[in-house]
Amino acid sequence: MPPFGFLFNFLFVPLNPTVLHSLKYFDTASSGVPNFPEFVVVGLVDDVQIVHYDSNTQRMVPKQDWMEKVTADDAGYWDGETHASLVNQHGLKVSFDSLKKRFNQTGGVHIVQKMYGCEWDDETGVTYGFYQIGYDGEDFIAFDLRTKTWIAPTPQALSTKHKWDRDACQNERLKNYLTWECIDWLKKYVDYGRSTLLRTELPSVSLLQKTPSSPVTCHASGFYPNKIMLFWMSDGEEVHEDVDHGEILHNHDGTFQKSVDLHVSSVKPEDWGNYSCVFQLSGVMEDIVTKLDPKVIKTNWVKPSDLIIPIVAAVAVIAVLLTAGIGFTVYKKKQGEELKSIYPCHFLAFTF
Repeated sequence: MPPFGFLFNFLFVPLNPTVLHSLKYFDTASSGVPNFPEFVVVGLVDDVQIVHYDSNTQRMVPKQDWMEKVTADDAGYWDGETHASLVNQHGLKVSFDSLKKRFNQTGGVHIVQKMYGCEWDDETGVTYGFYQIGYDGEDFIAFDLRTKTWIAPTPQALSTKHKWDRDACQNERLKNYLTWECIDWLKKYVDYGRSTLLRTELPSVSLLQKTPSSPVTCHASGFYPNKIMLFWMSDGEEVHEDVDHGEILHNHDGTFQKSVDLHVSSVKPEDWGNYSCVFQLSGVMEDIVTKLDPKVIKTNWVKPSDLIIPIVAAVAVIAVLLTAGIGFTVYKKKQGEELKSIYPCHFLAFTF
């Protein structure tokens, strides 16, 4: 999701209805990952999963009831999507040998992820599309819509860049897809899922703190859509210092959650009452404002003197590269910026 700016001077700010829509596809091929499909496709509209494919079932299936409406307009839609996924599955699988040689690798776990997509602002009509490929969590190659050429941020991708740059016909075809066909499908999907995609749900907002010296976390969970703003304010102005913003995360019920931390070590006790956490949801006029009050902060902290039996907690953190429920891994760009929304051009099966 593109980052949103934060500029507020008062507590109640009218927001425009959500107008930016996105269509994303993540094609992920893995090598050396046990007990997991070698190839997974996940498609999303406005960050809501709409389709799923994996190499075990070898069938593209809908993940939302309203996606069944596509069949009424295009009887061959699911067969076509399945065939395209099979082609991409084969293309990414055979690419591993080439990529391992370029990076001087042998065994181990390796991931190729193709990310494609488009965005459409239904108020201004502005559109955007792009196509990126990553290898082992790093940028490998990306398509430049303006020049219809390829950008290679790593030396190992130069031979691929030169090969794909020479295919002017394919590059023109890709540009047309990202700027026209992808947008047409996005508009259809938004219309099919209007009752789901255009709804609004307000969250529950809580203040959390691990220990008296820890940051106070403002946690909002259960909101939809994910076009929101969550921030700390003091005396009517947004606080930027001593504040850490978390990412927007998915909930299992299709809603979202987000947290923002305030480091209170630099806040005088008598000034706590001046601070508030503010939640704003696109399309909703009234904000949810939560005062920084010690009485409402939730914590599981217990004074050491109150402990009867010392408790030693051993926490094992497993870094899950791919989860079966979602079926894709989102990698951050080296510069630390968030990835744009992306959607795959199914008919393109580039070879490295």
